[in-house]
Amino acid sequence: MTPQYPHLCAPLTLGNATFRNRMFSAPMGGTDITNDGCIGPKSIAFYELRAKGGAGVVTVSECMAHPETDGSHAYHLDERVLNSLACAAYTADAIRRHGAIPSLELSHSGMFDGTYMTDEKRKHSMNQWGPSAGVRPDGVQIQELSTAQIAEIAAAYGHVAGLAKRAGFEMLMIHGGHGWLINQFLSPMFNHRQDAYGGSLENRCRFAIEVLQAVRKAVGPKFPIEFRMSGAEFVKEGYDLAEGVRIAQQLEPYVDMLHVSAGTYQKTFGVTHPSMFTEHGCNVHLAAEIKKHVKVPVATIGALNAPQQMEEILANGQADVIYMARALLADPELPNKVMANRAEDIVHCLRCFTCMAERAATSTRRCTVNPLIGREMEGSEIQPAPVRKKVLVVGGGPGGLYAAYTAARRGHAVTLCEKESELGGVLKSEQAIPFKQEMYQLAGTYAKFCRDAGVNICLNTTVTRSYVDAMAPDAVIVAVGARPIKPPIPGLDSENVVIVNDYYKEKDEIGDEVVVLGGGLAGCECAICLGMQGKRVHLVEMQENLAPDANVRHRPLLLQQIDRYVDVHAGCRVVRVDRTGAFCADSAGNEIFVPGKSIIAALGQRCCTDTVVELQNCAPFVRVIGDAAKVSTITNAVYWGYHAALDI
Repeated sequence: MTPQYPHLCAPLTLGNATFRNRMFSAPMGGTDITNDGCIGPKSIAFYELRAKGGAGVVTVSECMAHPETDGSHAYHLDERVLNSLACAAYTADAIRRHGAIPSLELSHSGMFDGTYMTDEKRKHSMNQWGPSAGVRPDGVQIQELSTAQIAEIAAAYGHVAGLAKRAGFEMLMIHGGHGWLINQFLSPMFNHRQDAYGGSLENRCRFAIEVLQAVRKAVGPKFPIEFRMSGAEFVKEGYDLAEGVRIAQQLEPYVDMLHVSAGTYQKTFGVTHPSMFTEHGCNVHLAAEIKKHVKVPVATIGALNAPQQMEEILANGQADVIYMARALLADPELPNKVMANRAEDIVHCLRCFTCMAERAATSTRRCTVNPLIGREMEGSEIQPAPVRKKVLVVGGGPGGLYAAYTAARRGHAVTLCEKESELGGVLKSEQAIPFKQEMYQLAGTYAKFCRDAGVNICLNTTVTRSYVDAMAPDAVIVAVGARPIKPPIPGLDSENVVIVNDYYKEKDEIGDEVVVLGGGLAGCECAICLGMQGKRVHLVEMQENLAPDANVRHRPLLLQQIDRYVDVHAGCRVVRVDRTGAFCADSAGNEIFVPGKSIIAALGQRCCTDTVVELQNCAPFVRVIGDAAKVSTITNAVYWGYHAALDI
């Protein structure tokens, strides 16, 4: 077979390891780390899924190198702890037995130890160590590491590296980016020392080099070592790309590969983890520039999930390896699909940050488009149903589509009915918003999965109780979604008013000055889209805060775009609208006129309860999912749909 993407599929050799392709799985944290720092079975299954999916490397995230000065990352390797090496060995084996190379990321958070702790008293009582003394933005005191401590930490990296090799890891990634300890030494933003570890670039690189030397001594000459660095920090106090190149040149003699990321986690989250508002591959230029000045292979990372783009990056010599994180949550099988010339079956990451927000909220994992993430031990293989049944899915939105696909994979005879002429449900409205194209494309991908699995799809078909009675299915999954709320506001039925769900149908009729009513997630994203088009956009919201329904990772980046593109009128209640704009009242009762000949109403959604009630008890098995059950998220719709199909 001739590969469609030959550069992505080409093997690579570093030291004594040969990798089956150039698609590598970036470090992502496990979820069930034990109190004594061991990797739990859920995390092992989490990493194994990406190995099964065909990645060339699967990197286990952020193993603490020196717990005595770094307590924020719970995972560490310690031969004194019962099961520590065994758990690491099980993890490495779970990756290696599927043909991927197991790699371990060694890290130290330095002055940002415990940054995200919710226990403020404990956080302020911990010893925080960094290259220089000072005070963190959250008020925590930082103590300067002594030269003796620096030597101890460098030696600890070597010790843990030796344990990792002993446990079966065949590659190591030394984390020197994103504002963690090694980066703190490299960066003039954090490093204000006056001794041999501060000041000049050579001095600021000294700690990184000593760490790499200790690791090399522990693992031997042919063991692959890569160094993860920020090509630039994107803050004025930090270093730029020109200095990033010089840092790479300083470190090159000690590594087998340079892994070029971007930013500093504490100040440029949206740079390190590009959001849907940025271009795919926005950080590739950093790796491309560094590659011009070094001889070792260079890896790139940052919102890359389209095989055509990734192939061009490699073919053009901008990088030698593509790292992916969120893309391999959305579709762990992405590398296998590329290798098998099945790129059209890839489920693309939405860059919605559900995965990272869930980590912050519950210390677990979720993915909007992949219901298996975080629940890998519950079975990554769909099991055939013991009895083949007739299944009716009502509604062709994301939840209904995924439910139908899953039920068909289990061997059931599945019919999906959609009352409109196009599948997708709420996803159809995203086609007019450029930064949400992956969300619109998701409907097409799920629909293809349904057709390939043999689902009988009936469009323009409204399901009633009599329709179900005539079909007599064994199981019905009700996924009819929600409908827009239209409060009794005078003028809301005017021709110049567009419901946000229908914006994609009428986008060409929207004028140059627009009023968006409703500051939830849908209203905010529509307002940003209009602002990006150069229109004057006013956003009116009754509450003081915008987008409370956005997750904690997406919301700050969304609000940055709101500040850039939208005039906000918060704390304002809409009284009436006409062809000239919206008449509002502020909290004091004062009337405010907000001009705009086009008005978009994004005033919320309500479950289609009437259809749900009509279809209750219409079959031996009835399950209501998604917005039909509770107005919520695509994440829940897909997750509930998946499990409804597993329960039949």
